[in-house]
Amino acid sequence: MLVGSHSVNLFQARKPSFRNYTSPLNPLTRTPSSCSYSASAPTCFPIKSSSAAAAPSKTELTLANLNKLLPKSAPPQPPQLDPQPGIEDRKKKATTENKGKGFLEGLSLARLWPQVKAAAEDMSPRHLKTLRRLLSKTAEYSPRNNLGSRWREYHGSNNWAGLLDPLDENLRREVVRYGEFIQAAYQSFHNNPAMSVEETQMPRNVALPDRSYKVTKSLYATSAIGLPDWVDDVAPDLGWMTQRSSWIGYVAVCDDRQEIARMGRRDIVIALRGTSTCLEWAENMRAQLIQMPPAEEGGEEAQAKVECGFQSLYKTPGAHVPSLSQSVVEEIKRLKELYKGEELSITVTGHSLGAAIALLVGDELKTCAEDMPPVAVFSFGGPRVGNRGFANRMEAKNVKVLRIVNSQDLITRVPGIFVGEGVLEEKLKNSKIADMLDKKMPLAYSHVGTELRVDTKMSPYLKPNADVACCHDLEAYLHLVDGFLASNCPFRKNAKRSLVRLLQDQGSNVKKLYISKANNLSSLNLEREGLMAPCLPSPS
Repeated sequence: MLVGSHSVNLFQARKPSFRNYTSPLNPLTRTPSSCSYSASAPTCFPIKSSSAAAAPSKTELTLANLNKLLPKSAPPQPPQLDPQPGIEDRKKKATTENKGKGFLEGLSLARLWPQVKAAAEDMSPRHLKTLRRLLSKTAEYSPRNNLGSRWREYHGSNNWAGLLDPLDENLRREVVRYGEFIQAAYQSFHNNPAMSVEETQMPRNVALPDRSYKVTKSLYATSAIGLPDWVDDVAPDLGWMTQRSSWIGYVAVCDDRQEIARMGRRDIVIALRGTSTCLEWAENMRAQLIQMPPAEEGGEEAQAKVECGFQSLYKTPGAHVPSLSQSVVEEIKRLKELYKGEELSITVTGHSLGAAIALLVGDELKTCAEDMPPVAVFSFGGPRVGNRGFANRMEAKNVKVLRIVNSQDLITRVPGIFVGEGVLEEKLKNSKIADMLDKKMPLAYSHVGTELRVDTKMSPYLKPNADVACCHDLEAYLHLVDGFLASNCPFRKNAKRSLVRLLQDQGSNVKKLYISKANNLSSLNLEREGLMAPCLPSPS
């Protein structure tokens, strides 16, 4: 189009400019005098102010929100020269290594790994299969091998040298078997704790774990302490708790020819239960030492002393029953005469209070008659009974004693002043300090015999912080003996003893992992399957 000269002033040419015009839609760059820009005609038009134009539009608000959300890129920084290249890289690498090292140290993998490994093994199918077997069987035992000519060795002729650490499998089976005789005494007493005059005339019916034995005599212990008559009037249903004489155990003899041939002799067992009545507890508290009647004039035996309460229960006769001492001696003499000419052995076994009285029984039986058969005592969780003179007296009479002790059991450290146990106690026993303690201290007690030490913490099923009752419980003792291999070995993986009774008596001390497993195993239904006869738990 041609433009006339008169119109030149209307279209003035603009000077060239490199000014960057921003978008008029961006609310952040708009000003009240914003310009509209057109690529074809960059002419500025003033925007008229009005109430509608003052309010931001929806488009402007949307763009403003997007601008806030979108990340803003930082301006590029010029490269900086490093006077010593590689130093920063080494610093970063060292920092990373230190952080990693600190993290690993914080994890303490050396401490956690055994626990993780044990947990993984506990959840393995093989372990669950073993647990199912232990929870569903009660009649599986370690093998009964033929003892034959070695029976004297297992009966303690050499003080069980070389058989305890590691534990011989035949001795383990014998120890558990004698412990089950005590369990039968507990169960029989709990089923019928009250004593009648008619009952004392004949042996009580005892469900023995070994049917090759038969009960020949019931034994009763009488307390020298009496309670007022009004106690029975206040609680007539609990008269057995305050009665002076109570059934405490039995005498049984092996009567099976096949078992006699396996053991190499006819075995006579005297089984004694632990504390169960109030008067028995009262006798336990009488901790002063009293003189024992000497077997011979002079010698160290004249210095033998035992606890007053234990001696009282052993020697005191009742209104309708003889003393425990008289009953035992008469029955053993009768059986010795009945089986005259046969190879005999006498095994006295007891738990807690029964373990203490078992030592008194063994001491008297060895010299009650001529040509007495070998006498051995298997005690579980037994307290101290007498002083060092009594221990020397037992050793002089050749009475063999095997004490099964749980390291966490407090009962094995009383009565008396606790000065040490194990190796320390043996050193003190043979030192001049022991003589001074015997003469100067009224509670200078000493243990008797050889020790087999087990520990609750070694069991994978029991809590390491199990309470005092669990550490002293007889079933817990048998569980620990059954799993014991050696003092420096873990719990035996092929242990045979069932966990059913342990769950019943000490369920609160079994690890929760095994409690939940036991509840989930379909094979565990104790009452329906009748795996364990219902009875009161051990009061100890």
